[in-house]
Amino acid sequence: MIIAIDGPAGAGKSTVAKKVAERLGFTYINTGAMYRAITWKALINGISSSDEDSLVKLAEDSSISFMNNGSRILLDNTDVTNQIRTPEIDRSISAVVKLPRLREIMVRQQRELGRSDVVSEGRDLTTVVFPHADVKIYLDASIDERAKRRQAELKEKGYNLSLEQVKDDTARRDESDKTRDYGPLKIADDAIIIDTTDMTIDQVIEKVLDTVKLFSKMSNKKLFPF
Repeated sequence: MIIAIDGPAGAGKSTVAKKVAERLGFTYINTGAMYRAITWKALINGISSSDEDSLVKLAEDSSISFMNNGSRILLDNTDVTNQIRTPEIDRSISAVVKLPRLREIMVRQQRELGRSDVVSEGRDLTTVVFPHADVKIYLDASIDERAKRRQAELKEKGYNLSLEQVKDDTARRDESDKTRDYGPLKIADDAIIIDTTDMTIDQVIEKVLDTVKLFSKMSNKKLFPF
C-alpha cells in the first residue's frame, strides 16, 4: 500500500509522514531528502547546479538509502541527515530539482523504494512518482506559518535567520516548485487537502490516519492497527 503526501515547504509533511508510518508499521520515504543529498554532494564536489550532465552522472553513481525507518538518510553509506538541512542547501536545491533527466533518475529510485507498504512525502508524489497511490494527501499552510516553522527548525540547528529572510526563501522555493516544467508541485485531482495552519501535529496525524482508515474500509484492505 502506498500513502503519498505532497505539499510546500513547512506544511508539516516530514513530521506527519514519519509519525503516520510509525503508527501503521510502514516504511517512511522522504523524497525531498534524496534531492537534498544529491544537492549536498554536488556542492562539496564543486558541481554547478545547472550542470545537468554532471548531476545526472552523480546521481547514477550515488547510493541513497534510509535507516531508522526513514528518519536518517544515507548517501554512499554515510549519514548526511544533518548536513542536508542547512540554509545553503535550501537556496541551492531549487535549481537542482528542475532538471528533467535528474528527476527521471530520482523517480526511478523512489519507485523502487515504494515496492513495499510506504508513507512517502515530497512535491510530486501524488502526480508523478505514485500517481496510482492508494491514499493521496496534500498538506498546506499559510506562508507565514510555514516560515515560522522553518525558522524554528533552523534555530534549533544553530542558524539564526530572520523571519523575513526565511519567508522570502520559502516564497522563492514555492514559486520555483510550482512553475518548473517537470514534476511541478500541484494538487492531484483526487487528493485530500488538509490545511495545517491552525492544527497541531497530532491533529494532522489523526486526520491523515482517519483518511487511511476510510480508504481501508472502502477497499476492504486490512491495515494494522485498524
